[in-house]
Amino acid sequence: MPTKVAIIHDWLVTYAGAEKVLEQLLMIYPDADLFSLVDFIDEDKRDFILNKNVHTSFIQKLPFARKKYRSYLPFMPLAIEQLDVSKYDIVISSSHAVAKGVITGPDQLHISYVHSPIRYAWDLQHQYLKEAGLERGMKGWIAKAILHYIRNWDYRTANGVDYFVANSKFIARRIWKVYRREADVIYPPVDVSAFTFHDKKEDFYLTASRMVPYKKIDLIVEAFSQMPDKKLVVIGDGPDFNKIKAKAASNVELLGYQPFEVLRDYMQRAKAFVFAAEEDFGITPVEAQACGTPVIAYGKGGALETVRGYGQAEKPTGLFFEEQTVASLVQSIQLFENISGDIQYQDCRENALRFSPERFRKEFEDYVNSKLENM
Repeated sequence: MPTKVAIIHDWLVTYAGAEKVLEQLLMIYPDADLFSLVDFIDEDKRDFILNKNVHTSFIQKLPFARKKYRSYLPFMPLAIEQLDVSKYDIVISSSHAVAKGVITGPDQLHISYVHSPIRYAWDLQHQYLKEAGLERGMKGWIAKAILHYIRNWDYRTANGVDYFVANSKFIARRIWKVYRREADVIYPPVDVSAFTFHDKKEDFYLTASRMVPYKKIDLIVEAFSQMPDKKLVVIGDGPDFNKIKAKAASNVELLGYQPFEVLRDYMQRAKAFVFAAEEDFGITPVEAQACGTPVIAYGKGGALETVRGYGQAEKPTGLFFEEQTVASLVQSIQLFENISGDIQYQDCRENALRFSPERFRKEFEDYVNSKLENM
């Protein structure tokens, strides 16, 4: 008997990490129907969703939804519950917001691949309110009330998921914390084949990211500004660009946004890639290792699972700094200068291959099939 599959995605507005997971899910299930709160992907960029017609919610037609879809957060629980997936045997939600809340019946298998529980409603609420200027006043109270409602809804709808899959052990712990549900871990796909190996390194460090507060690019720039004998190249743009540029000494070169080919070239030639964020998984450290480049990373979050730390693992591919402070990072850079010869570029490449798209597709398909057998 044919199996009908529905895939639920939070929103389709760009092609980023969650969409790369969606792309691989559609490669596993090319005949699946695709659902999303909104779909604003341009006609010439729809290859990753196999040019499918997407079933959207009422938010799609609300005023200014293309630019302001996030402002409709209070309506998202209602919107996701209105998506009718009752005729499908398997429902797969790819969720970092509300997709897991889609309503399913007792004879349907609902597997939720969770990039993270809703960050701004749970452990990052206070940071979110601070950055949005919503700590005080009437708007602040309204925002807090909305997030309280979202938390209650989010917790309740965890009961509608048969099996949770997390993108890292870090997120599996977060799932247990907020839903009290066990989650299996299947690491997300990284296009390691696009980042070819290069063993000729040059005398500079690299970081690359969108310049927003939690990425901590300012911390990296400040650290290198205190080490004038070491060169840092920074690739990326964003709201904090000018603030970060003001902190940069002459040994720090900010290139702004660069096309993929330029980013890959610098990743291949850098003596190390510096990563200071606490990420759920973190794709760029894996991409750097795929180039054969060691990683110096903040020792929390997904990086602990993607980088083999010096002194902590056989065949190390980098090292960790313990605190998100300038002093801690400076100390790690100095340590790296002394031990870099102990890190083999080929080991970095081999470690990155653990996260290939082919591996993701096989693991996820095998996982779904094993759960189908239990029904």
